[in-house]
Amino acid sequence: MSVFLIAEIGINHNGDISIAKQLIDSASDAGFDAVKFQKRTVDKVYTKEFLDSPRESPWGTTQRDQKLGLEFSVSEYKEIDSYCKERRIQWSASAWDIDAQQFLQQFNCAFNKVASPMLGHIPLLKLIASEKKRTFISTGMSTLEEIDEVVNVFRDANCPFELMHCNSTYPMQEQDANLLCIPMLKERYRCNVGYSGHESSLIKVCTTAVAIGATSLERHITLDRAMYGSDQAASIEINALRNFVESVRAIPYVLGSGKKVLTEAEKKVREKLRISVQG
Repeated sequence: MSVFLIAEIGINHNGDISIAKQLIDSASDAGFDAVKFQKRTVDKVYTKEFLDSPRESPWGTTQRDQKLGLEFSVSEYKEIDSYCKERRIQWSASAWDIDAQQFLQQFNCAFNKVASPMLGHIPLLKLIASEKKRTFISTGMSTLEEIDEVVNVFRDANCPFELMHCNSTYPMQEQDANLLCIPMLKERYRCNVGYSGHESSLIKVCTTAVAIGATSLERHITLDRAMYGSDQAASIEINALRNFVESVRAIPYVLGSGKKVLTEAEKKVREKLRISVQG
């Protein structure tokens, strides 16, 4: 079974549609199945007090300036939708509020994605599940009891879903990956389980995740880790994407079937090297 690869653009476009297109190009050229963004209705997600508080950014001096600077308009999302179709790559966005999810419905995205912070937002989860569209659900910062509740929402709605094991630190230390949660979640919920990674290393954790059964991978991507933004340091730079995809795609072939067989290639070597000892 082929691993579904999601390139998480998130907010690494820094509000610039040309950067977003460069990231889409790089993900498509490397062989990712999809790219993903993040969508927030800023005044619904954050309080007025928070938005009015100070924060220096390329867009101004308040939190509001920074948050709004990272959001694309409907016309820009239409451009993204058209461009992804042109590049033949799927796209979606993780909504952080109900208005944002309703905004995304106009694009009929290929799949839905629930970000880890949204696992406690039951009204949003029920709205997403009501669409009955394939949904990836990240499980960072969550207890098993909270995941139980989310799984019940999607099963009650008869909505297909896949969990994604996740540690929500940016960047994540490799020793915190705890990848054995992948088979544990598979057994507990009897569903496919992927991995959403925030580590700074390129392929070590992700290839291990796939080797032990992850059915999807999500990794943040960036033009340059030194760019402005909280997610850049936990992202893969575009010049490394092709190697990342090739390494991941090779894992099923390296693992093989698990059946001990004498291959035709080995038979030829055997004829040359094996010494028959007659007693």
